[in-house]
Amino acid sequence: MRKGLEQGTRGDRLTVLREPVWRTVCVYLTLALAGAGIGWLVGLLADWLVTLPWAPLQGPAELLASIPAPWLPVAGSVAGLVLGLVAQHEQLVIRLSDDRVELICKGREQEFSHDAVATAFRDGKRLVLIGHDGGELTRQECDLDAGRVADAFAEHGHPWADADPYEDEFRRWVPESPGLPEGANALLKARQKALEKEGPSDDDVRDLREELARLGVVVKDEKRRQFWRTFRQSGPA
Repeated sequence: MRKGLEQGTRGDRLTVLREPVWRTVCVYLTLALAGAGIGWLVGLLADWLVTLPWAPLQGPAELLASIPAPWLPVAGSVAGLVLGLVAQHEQLVIRLSDDRVELICKGREQEFSHDAVATAFRDGKRLVLIGHDGGELTRQECDLDAGRVADAFAEHGHPWADADPYEDEFRRWVPESPGLPEGANALLKARQKALEKEGPSDDDVRDLREELARLGVVVKDEKRRQFWRTFRQSGPA
């Protein structure tokens, strides 16, 4: 069995793709050790600051210097482990069977039937599912091995493409771009502000993507620049 792949019984034909256990353990250990090192350095810095006749933040430094030596590295390690939990919570888990695709990330679950997915592909570090109307069903950050993901989709009969079949239709967004549905430019403007301020993982950026999809607009990001295309919706927005 390949690393990071959990296979159910043949009757279930269930494949679960997630980060390998060894990689998750390495993340925890790295963050815990880094946290301990930072805690140790903070203790040394505090001890040095309190010896100076004057220095900024001497009050906090005195408080930190009064803490017994082992506790700051321990606190740093705990903080590192908490960051590890956050990182694990944000990892994408893919559950595949012959009749559905299920994506789990940040406590959010999305499920798509086999018939709803026209094609799936990787766009850089993102997994994208496209519906039969050309609209994107989802676009998720995915650090899983591309070959493993492609093989698992093919094994369960889900259509997989090596590239975006609509790549040539994307155009870079500029304010008041022509050809967009009414209201889309305003949403893209708001989304651009959130994208520049918070980055592509921000909730507002994601929510505005979904609002644009209701108008028949697909949007993707490259270096905090927005690219768009339209699609003909098969049902009401």
